[in-house]
Amino acid sequence: MSDSVASNSSSLCTYMKDQPRTLVAYVKYFGKVQDNVVSAEMSGIDSKGMTLSYKLQSGVSNSVRVPFNPPLPGYDGAKPRLLSMKTEALDGLGMLKVPKLTTFRFPPKAIMTPFIFLAYFYLLAPPPPGTTLFSIPAATVDTFFAPANAIKNFTGLGFAAQTLATILGVIHTAEGLYTLSLCRRSVKGLAVTAVYVGCSMLFGVHIWKDLKIRIQEKRTEAATKFE
Repeated sequence: MSDSVASNSSSLCTYMKDQPRTLVAYVKYFGKVQDNVVSAEMSGIDSKGMTLSYKLQSGVSNSVRVPFNPPLPGYDGAKPRLLSMKTEALDGLGMLKVPKLTTFRFPPKAIMTPFIFLAYFYLLAPPPPGTTLFSIPAATVDTFFAPANAIKNFTGLGFAAQTLATILGVIHTAEGLYTLSLCRRSVKGLAVTAVYVGCSMLFGVHIWKDLKIRIQEKRTEAATKFE
């Protein structure tokens, strides 16, 4: 099967000529060239990797092969991969200046978390038959929780409400601490950080996953503007 990336190697090499500092970063980061690289160019590219020619400050010229892992699926994937590798290389070399986030964004999916919590407690920690809740008659409580108790009796899976609350509390506290670690690197302002950490503890995974998406968007934007 023909390699669509290799057949468009010339156009991709021409495209990268306008990004000489990026090519130098590729050589230093992915090619692991420790010497002072003063210039570089892409001399060839295919679905499995790219060949970079470079020149050192000493005047010595050489080349290095940088593999793609995984290989490119086709020509359409070449430029996005080169951009993601550019972001990684610049970041790894300390050359990427990414502005910090100054606002909070609430992902719509997070609104489902309270309902998921309620489902956890309904299915995993139903009150035993004959329990009165908030002055609600025991017969009504029994009827409402009958399916949950039936599932609990069938599977043998269940927790005391306090135990389940402790488990969920530990998980969400850990998520809050993880979010704090993200904010310390990528968020500006105590107020925004506090909102992110608090919402992660309340709403869980959707908050910090969206934060990571925003951070990556900022990194990609900064890499795109670099040169």
